[in-house]
Amino acid sequence: MPVPDLQWIVPDWPAPKHVRSASTLRQGGVSGGRYASLNLGAHVGDHPAAVLENRRRLRAALKLPTEPFWLNQVHGVAVAQPAWRTGRPPTADVAVYNAVAGGQPGVCAVLTADCLPVLFCDRAGTRVAAAHAGWRGLAAGVLARAVQSLGVTADQLLAWIGPAIGPAAFEVGDDVVQAFTSVHPEAQPAFVPNARGRWQADLFALARQELKRLGVTDVYGGNRCTVSEPESFFSYRRDGQTGRMATLIWLD
Repeated sequence: MPVPDLQWIVPDWPAPKHVRSASTLRQGGVSGGRYASLNLGAHVGDHPAAVLENRRRLRAALKLPTEPFWLNQVHGVAVAQPAWRTGRPPTADVAVYNAVAGGQPGVCAVLTADCLPVLFCDRAGTRVAAAHAGWRGLAAGVLARAVQSLGVTADQLLAWIGPAIGPAAFEVGDDVVQAFTSVHPEAQPAFVPNARGRWQADLFALARQELKRLGVTDVYGGNRCTVSEPESFFSYRRDGQTGRMATLIWLD
């Protein structure tokens, strides 16, 4: 049986032409079982050789200038730069590259399987960042750290929100609602009560609210649900043990 070609989403946003970006789908790799087939996460229990081959295929298909700057993501707010590249992935949830500051160029990347991947670039096309924003990181201010790390005013930034768990699938408890509304009461409409006495949370809306507060007004994407499209996306909420997609941004 032929192996499907590696597939990805090309973000639909007015980034400068030399700003390149992509968000992978799950097809086109060599992983099997729960990880079928383009699992790019090395931390989820997949065979290491399969992950390495998937990453090799990713780099070849996207014609990446270097290996992506993989992070050890912990649902926090720390920022890392490709210039800090060491033998092991740094513990951070934002990767940023600033061509004006110089240093080692790199491909910023985050891995997700329900959390929000958010890409940023400036209008001049000299700075890019990728942020991993689950609800904990979003509530803790990871998008603010990403914006601050880029070193320009927020009105000079564009943002793109990649595939994540949609509001119909993301059921949460009062603790999650409180984490947002205790600081920003205007977040309440992003939580809709359900028949089980819990809430359906809209991560896309929460991210857009936060970006607006930060002054980032040009925001795109945020319309693909990882849970409801099993042929296209890995989903931790849907499947438990599973693979990871990558969302990447770099300068050509």
